[in-house]
Amino acid sequence: MSDIITISNLEKTYITGTEHLTIIKSLDMVVEAGTKVVIVGESGSGKSTLLNIIGGLDSPTQGHVGVGPYNIESLSEESLAQYRSKYIGLIFQFHYLLKDFTALENVFLPAYMSGVSKKRAISEAEQLLHDVGMEHRMNHLPNQLSGGERQRVAVARSLIQHPELILADEPTGNLDPANATLIGDLLFSMVDKYKKTLLLVTHDRDLASGGDKIYTITAGQLTSVEM
Repeated sequence: MSDIITISNLEKTYITGTEHLTIIKSLDMVVEAGTKVVIVGESGSGKSTLLNIIGGLDSPTQGHVGVGPYNIESLSEESLAQYRSKYIGLIFQFHYLLKDFTALENVFLPAYMSGVSKKRAISEAEQLLHDVGMEHRMNHLPNQLSGGERQRVAVARSLIQHPELILADEPTGNLDPANATLIGDLLFSMVDKYKKTLLLVTHDRDLASGGDKIYTITAGQLTSVEM
């Protein structure tokens, strides 16, 4: 199986005035395509920073970040935008659904705006919403949906562009325990169904147990956890 993520000697330091704060230092990581990898860590441990760098939302201070055919550290802003649009799907703790658009519109719009025909984009969005159990709610606005339902829509939206890699940052962090379990199970099942690679960061060790490989991150350093 080929590697989809290859990270070597990664460092991220934030500079504020005279203060230097190193969040990640000398980090190496390899993720095989088609696997579900989970990183567990407390707030401030560097897990979200790592995910943001892999997602092209933040830049490394030094080191190499290879994702599929992309070298993230050397991409232009235009190339980063294309990478985020086409190669990865993003799921966050907050759903970031457009409040004035229905669930269906929130899912199909990214594909439609990237050049897919409206008919095809809607058809694929309807299928994804069916897969996440939201076929009966697809014409509802976000404020008419529960927290768990909004995250189901966010999961569907993350798959609409047929990405190779799904990046999920605390996707159950705003949910009660019962909904967190449901959304976690749904995310893992959708990744399997559509044969995607998943990189998930969380502080929830119950959620982490669904991964093929689990790491802990402490002070910006990864340690593999035996299953």
